[in-house]
Amino acid sequence: MPLPFSLDHINLWLLDDGASWAVVDTGVALTALKDHWRSALAGPLAGKPVGRVIVTHYHPDHLGLAGWLCRKYGVPLEMARAEYLLARTLTSDVRPAWPEEAIAFYARAGWPDADVEPLRQQNWGNFGRAVHALPAGYTRLREGQILTIGGRQWRLIMGSGHSPEHACLYSESDRILIAGDQLLPRITSNVSVYPTEPLADPLGDWLDSIDHLRQIDADTLVLPAHNEPFTRAHTRLDQLAADHHRKLDALESFCTEPRTAHASFETLFRRPVQPGELQMATGEALAHLHWLERRNRLRRLPDKATDRFIRS
Repeated sequence: MPLPFSLDHINLWLLDDGASWAVVDTGVALTALKDHWRSALAGPLAGKPVGRVIVTHYHPDHLGLAGWLCRKYGVPLEMARAEYLLARTLTSDVRPAWPEEAIAFYARAGWPDADVEPLRQQNWGNFGRAVHALPAGYTRLREGQILTIGGRQWRLIMGSGHSPEHACLYSESDRILIAGDQLLPRITSNVSVYPTEPLADPLGDWLDSIDHLRQIDADTLVLPAHNEPFTRAHTRLDQLAADHHRKLDALESFCTEPRTAHASFETLFRRPVQPGELQMATGEALAHLHWLERRNRLRRLPDKATDRFIRS
């Protein structure tokens, strides 16, 4: 399914459930994507209705059209509790202007005033524009739960770090993992600190989730949300963990002098951060800084205006 972003597609997975389709993830809430769905369901999907809507996590490219499909076919939304409640919170936050504490979050990260001030002219409540109105209720997905779809059993494995309670579907008998964004073949999922939880340690959650995913068979066929399906899942998990630890070691060495998140971009990223990437880069930088701080490898210097970190 196409996406209007630099990452220009998402893989959606449809599982044959006999008389209907079980849909895993849905795409962003755009009219053009609804047309793609209508064409697919009327043509290559043999005219069968959608019988289940399962969403791996709350991000709009996964959740965006879930409410539309649920209402169109009269089926419940199946989703982890933390993901559903966070999505409901974000879709209901429609205030037009950025709150001062969110602006202060990026100022404390070391943004120059020239980058901070334009935030005051930007819209804040954009999440709901990319997500169709959600159902008032949902069916909860949990760690270890078994979903039976088309005679095949899928065990849920929950991850965290990229999102709070990301659901992966694992068929042990067929060694297939529908991984969402929790395990991708060629890119690394964004792991960020946000103004909504400014002291979070999402990288700690992410690295724990990498270890948690090692329970799958090493030869599992991974069906990711982006890029192509792949095997050798354990090798990829090793690569992801090693890449983060390499960045953590480099960042610790960089912080022999007090450093802000903004100053750490040059150490963490291979190319200059562009203006449209500032928020994501800041979130990722803070995720690495917080991981080091939590493990006493860095300490935060007291400062009312800016957060600076130095090697312990």
